[in-house]
This record gives sequence, structure tokens and C-alpha cells, in this order.
Amino acid sequence: MSGSVVLTIVSDDHPGIVEALSQVLRNHGGNWAESSMLTLAGKFAGILLADLPPARADAFIAALRDLEKQGMHIVAQKTSVPQHTGKFHEFTLDLVGQDRPGIVNDITEILTRHGVNVHELDTERQSASMSGETLFVAKARMRVPGEASTETLRKELEDLANELMVEIKLDE
Repeated sequence: MSGSVVLTIVSDDHPGIVEALSQVLRNHGGNWAESSMLTLAGKFAGILLADLPPARADAFIAALRDLEKQGMHIVAQKTSVPQHTGKFHEFTLDLVGQDRPGIVNDITEILTRHGVNVHELDTERQSASMSGETLFVAKARMRVPGEASTETLRKELEDLANELMVEIKLDE
């Protein structure tokens, strides 16, 4: 039987962060299951799902304190995989448009109103090739409850896209 620990890590970026995390996990009989890590503004930021024997989880979490002494800020929580009840549809949302404050909030207000759960969100700002303006680019993976009206959701997102003058694409 295996238990899970979810970690979030923030640190000044430098070589050896992932190695240090993987070494502590290995020393406690754990397995690196899933992760997403990147560098933003000189900071390393990551999230990691670690599988390990339940009897070793507390010792693993305690051992992470040594990494905190090295400047890593780590939040670790034991978890179990929730059972999804009910039907849902998986969608991908792609957005490209001129950057402006509040764009993520405008979109997520609509998603929340429809009970949509965002499972993954990647965003970036980039320079438009012709105009040089700053573009906001987002890609989200999300689950829409089976009872939600995907037609109404699409319509509201299209209306918002027109208002914000952005391109939003919703694919099942």
C-alpha cells in the first residue's frame, strides 16, 4: 500500500534543487510520481506528488526541514486520491489576446459559475510579432460537470472574448 504527499517548493533558483528533493524522497523509500516545475523571475517553483509507504510519510516530511535550512520553502501535505463522483466532460481552453489586468479573473468567474474545476493552467506573456504589444496566452485543462450546460458555457466565454477582444477556443 502506498500513501501520497503533495509538496510545493519555492526557492531562489540554483542547480541541485530537484536532486536534493529526489534524494530525500529516495532515502524514505518514495517514488516521484508527478510534478510541474519552472523558474519564474529568478525563483524556482514546483509542485510534486510523491508516493511512499504510509509509515514513512511523517519521517519524509520531517526530513524536508533540512532542505528548508538551505533556503527552500516547502509545504507538504499527506493526501489520498479522491474518488470522482458524477459525470464530467474534459475541456481544453486556449486564450490569446492583448494583456491586461483582470483577464484571468474574468474567465474564472464564468468557469466557477458553471462549476468548472481547473486542473491545469499555463500562462505566459509574449510580444506580438507584428505590433510588439504584449499578448497574454493561456491554456487550461478543466473538468465541466455533466449536468452543466456546455452550450451556455461556450456562449458566455464567446461573449467575454468579444468584450475583451481576445480569442478563446474551447475544445472537448
